[in-house]
Amino acid sequence: MQSSKSSLAALTLGAIGVVYGDIGTSVLYAMKAVFSTGHVPFTAANVHGILSIFFWTLTVIVSIKYVVLVLRADNHGEGGLIAMLALASTSVKDKPELRRVLLVVGIFGTCLFYGDGVITPAISVLSAVEGLEVVSPAMRNYVIPLTLAVLFCLFAVQKRGTGGIGRFFGPITLVWFFAIAVLGISHIAGNPAILKALSPHYALLFMYHNPVTTFIILGAVVLCVTGAEALYADLGHFGKKPIRLAWFSVVMPALTLNYFGQGALLLKNPEAVKNPFFLMAPDWATLPLVLLATMATVVASQAMITGAFSVTKQAIQLGYLPRLHIRHTSVRETGQIYVPLVNWGLFIAIVVAVVMFKSSENLGAAYGIAVTSDMLITTILTFFVIRYGWKYPLWLCIAATGWFFVVDFTFWASNLLKLEQGGWFPVLIGGGVFTLMMTWKEGRALLNDKIRADSIDLKSFLEAVFVSPPTRVEGSAVFLTSEPGTVPNALLHNLKHNKVLHEHNLFVTVRSHEVPWIGMNKRVEIESLGHDCWQVILHYGFKNDPDVPRALEQIRARGCEIERMKTSYFLSRDTVIPTIGSGMAPWREKLFAQMHHNASAAADFLNLPNNSVVELGSKIEI
Repeated sequence: MQSSKSSLAALTLGAIGVVYGDIGTSVLYAMKAVFSTGHVPFTAANVHGILSIFFWTLTVIVSIKYVVLVLRADNHGEGGLIAMLALASTSVKDKPELRRVLLVVGIFGTCLFYGDGVITPAISVLSAVEGLEVVSPAMRNYVIPLTLAVLFCLFAVQKRGTGGIGRFFGPITLVWFFAIAVLGISHIAGNPAILKALSPHYALLFMYHNPVTTFIILGAVVLCVTGAEALYADLGHFGKKPIRLAWFSVVMPALTLNYFGQGALLLKNPEAVKNPFFLMAPDWATLPLVLLATMATVVASQAMITGAFSVTKQAIQLGYLPRLHIRHTSVRETGQIYVPLVNWGLFIAIVVAVVMFKSSENLGAAYGIAVTSDMLITTILTFFVIRYGWKYPLWLCIAATGWFFVVDFTFWASNLLKLEQGGWFPVLIGGGVFTLMMTWKEGRALLNDKIRADSIDLKSFLEAVFVSPPTRVEGSAVFLTSEPGTVPNALLHNLKHNKVLHEHNLFVTVRSHEVPWIGMNKRVEIESLGHDCWQVILHYGFKNDPDVPRALEQIRARGCEIERMKTSYFLSRDTVIPTIGSGMAPWREKLFAQMHHNASAAADFLNLPNNSVVELGSKIEI
């Protein structure tokens, strides 16, 4: 009992650091962004109205939608947009057209995550370092260089993994939440009446008297829920109970106290609107607060970077991206990975964002479209999960998700107003990644169709071969093939040039499925083809790490005796040749061919021993 309590405490502390680091640092810029729009006249009634809108936005979107509803829609214990997409597509698998549309919508939402992954670290770290301007206006010229230096150090250490510093994430963020709560209380104590804004009628009055202004400022209000998606995305790491406990016991109270403290400060000193968060602190505490804020934003950014690595790996497993070089940074935690291309690609895009937008206020204009689009897509997918997956009545499904759809759509529509001010930037990044993903998915389908059309039936071929069998040599040959039941090119080349066949021959196809995990008990599907030949299908979830040699060890108990030291792995290294005609547009075929050429080696991805791999090339026109 004691160990379970300590485990819950540890998981809750971890959730505070990883899950809530992003939303916890939104106090740095959210309130400032609303009043800097120039659309809200500075009056006591308006301050109360904005505070009420903030509180009820946190309550409706985070507390009710994500913590209560969406966390229930787990995919075998896993969360995140890809897990939700897999769940939704499985729920409508008997409706192919609807499934295809949901897949496209869900993948587009996943691509927008990369746009969000650029803006979030940029606005978080920049807003923290901007606190130096409060310490001394002379520090203004050092803000951008220091921000870029902090970000460079953050991305440079990714290759070493987060195991060493990860244990400090929870405590640092817990200290952060304690600090922002104390700051809030210190100002609320001077004006306790500010807490009246907890009542929703202040929000409703503001909306009633300022409907157009309300719609416009929702694009800034949404900043208070930055990182809400992380609640669901990190479900598999921490579980529902720690995430909920962390939100209601620490995060929500601290955020509420700080926002209301900022409101009390603004009523007392309207001049503080230029940076209400840092001006809450006494002069002696400003510099330590800047340092603490910087550490907190680094933790928040780390969670976003780690999320980008995980999403990329899952997209590769589902067939939406080519194989990329992925390094495991921990021998114990399979989820701790490092993807160099994604790491430095994100860093370059973040540098461009910081240099181009120059301030957290300007970046606030760029933020919102990506995250509100993801929120809207999550709501849509949730509807299909509870309607077709859980078989709830239609009226209940509409009642459960309809209100959230209206809220999310309103926020999304408001953020469209910021498209010209910078909202185009994350959309451009997301659109670019979407183009790559869909080109790869469709290109692979074309390639597989071509291979299938030119393929020879494996069983018939083996029957013909063993009429006059070639020389059999000692050991086992594993032929990797994308389509089960077809003759791999590597086998044809081996027979043509070497004129031998191994003692044991396995024709192995690796399949990824729209579930997070597939256990070892369901990993292998094997069929004997006679003459010591076997057709083997290996099944993996999109969070499993493919390991072909380890999986093949299971087939010993099924009559196929193979020894690791006497096994050779034969792979076909296909060169794609774009051709004019049916298929994709010429530029997309050229893009696919380049992506296919630059994909990392299949041997590394499948964890094959390098000294036992034989690659045989062939050209395929699409």
